[in-house]
Amino acid sequence: MKQNLTIALSKGRILKDTLPLLEAANIIPAEDIFSSRKLIFDTNHENIKLVVIRATDVPTYVEHGGADMGVAGKDVLLEYGAKGLYEPLDLDIAKCKLMVAGLKDAAPVEGRMKVATKFVNVTKEYYAREGRQVDIIKLYGAMELAPIMGMADRIVDIVDTGNTLRANGLEPMDHIGYISSRLVVGKAAMKMKHRQIQPIIDMLSEAVEARKTPSEND
Repeated sequence: MKQNLTIALSKGRILKDTLPLLEAANIIPAEDIFSSRKLIFDTNHENIKLVVIRATDVPTYVEHGGADMGVAGKDVLLEYGAKGLYEPLDLDIAKCKLMVAGLKDAAPVEGRMKVATKFVNVTKEYYAREGRQVDIIKLYGAMELAPIMGMADRIVDIVDTGNTLRANGLEPMDHIGYISSRLVVGKAAMKMKHRQIQPIIDMLSEAVEARKTPSEND
């Protein structure tokens, strides 16, 4: 008898990119996720359910057994720490960059610098490696306002096209890391349900490879 499996999915852009990969792995929601206010969804498998939650909560749900597997951005995993998780697969979706940015033509900051970000742990680690002392200002959104309003010298945020930065008079300055969405599996779930989880990982891996361009597969 197959055990029940729960897969935690991140809301928003990541969800749109994840569903086609799940479909390629023969995991299909029983109803349209985007037109429903439900949080838990049945699939074409009686024993597999999907839960749709905030991206920042996915690692917590998976680590603590609320879900067996999940999809989360590498930025979230870096910030969270992800000690109770395996990260078996880069899904190669929702790709962007984690960067330091500041006002265009801003002068170098002497001494202690103020940095606004929601990625507090990642930012601390980055500047520690740089040997730089910083004061972190935690914000949850509209990061670009902080330098404009004189609250911070720099921001650390996700950059996709860079259009939002440019529209607000900011520019990218330092590159911290490339970000994409990853499949994560709880360590306990991998141990207890390995025979069911591993085939899903394998099918998702095949789906990821299949959607790459021929040049990427060469």
